[in-house]
Amino acid sequence: MSAAARPQVSVHNCKDGSSKEQIAMPAVFLASIRPDIVREVHTGIAKNKRQAYGVKVHNGPTGIVAGHQHSAHSWGTGRAVSRIPRVSGGGTHRAGQGAFGNMCRSGRMFAPTKTWRRWHRRVNTNQRRYATTSALAASALPALVMARGHRVGGVPEIPLVVDRRVESIKKTKDAVSALMAVGAYTDVAKSISTKKIRAGKGKMRNRRHVMRRGPLVVYKKDDGIVQAFRNLPGVDTCNVDRLNLLQLAPGAHLGRFIIWTQPAFEKLDEIYGTQRKLSKNKKGYRLPRASMTNTDLVRIINSDEVQSKLRPAKEQSRTYRHKKNPLKNLGTMVKLNPYAMTMRRQELLHQEQTQKKREELIAKKRAVMQE
Repeated sequence: MSAAARPQVSVHNCKDGSSKEQIAMPAVFLASIRPDIVREVHTGIAKNKRQAYGVKVHNGPTGIVAGHQHSAHSWGTGRAVSRIPRVSGGGTHRAGQGAFGNMCRSGRMFAPTKTWRRWHRRVNTNQRRYATTSALAASALPALVMARGHRVGGVPEIPLVVDRRVESIKKTKDAVSALMAVGAYTDVAKSISTKKIRAGKGKMRNRRHVMRRGPLVVYKKDDGIVQAFRNLPGVDTCNVDRLNLLQLAPGAHLGRFIIWTQPAFEKLDEIYGTQRKLSKNKKGYRLPRASMTNTDLVRIINSDEVQSKLRPAKEQSRTYRHKKNPLKNLGTMVKLNPYAMTMRRQELLHQEQTQKKREELIAKKRAVMQE
């Protein structure tokens, strides 16, 4: 699946939303949309910002600190209790209670976590670029943008491109006015309305609130645009040279609402190249080409070119023969064992001779009885 081809995109004024200029659509928006690759790459990249954690360990005789801070030892056998280590001493409820084991109260955990766990993942460079181009292509389809939950009903066009003056905005109130002029502030208001308190222990760890993602503003040069937009809830900013899949497809869900500045939009062909020209920034890189340019299989199969090479359909229908039991059907048995016919003849001849002897014996007995 790929984005619909559109030759030009309008550039909208950040003051009143009018459009007087048009620029060519970059080739990256015609790349294949591969949700499977985006999901796999996003999973790998998201793991690379995790911090290591583990149970505290020191170099003492016990090694692990948590759950081993007792002077406990096993009572051994012969006392009708389990052999789990027990807290030493007396005069308190704690004395004699089990310790150290993972099944015990205040004991250590099973398989304590280690800081040398395999936290990070290596993702191929070509796969990362493929996922990024797929996310960019998906952002040019209004259906996918709306399906992701963005409010783009008042946006004049997708992808949305604004003039270069946006990059020099330094005040948040001016940023809000620019978003209202192009009809994109509705999505920001949606993010504000979805702010709520997080469920779970994250409330204690400096991430008390959660909210939905809003638009992503992509710029080429920071002349104050980051400072102006960073305080708007749900709005993210990104340099066009450092496009990140975690921002282009949050949660591996395609269709992020992106607001492009004109210089950033014009630089996409230089960064990713086209189907015919290599990228200037990425050595030897060319946009991925779809395996099928036309995915309408029914139309392909029914076309005159394909039908002219096909053999005509067979009229006769396939018949299925019923399998016969060779133990009950002599003809089938003869096919398996040709000697079965001889055996059957000998059997019939033997039966005939036996019947003849029986009749002669009965006739003799009747003659004797009559005498």
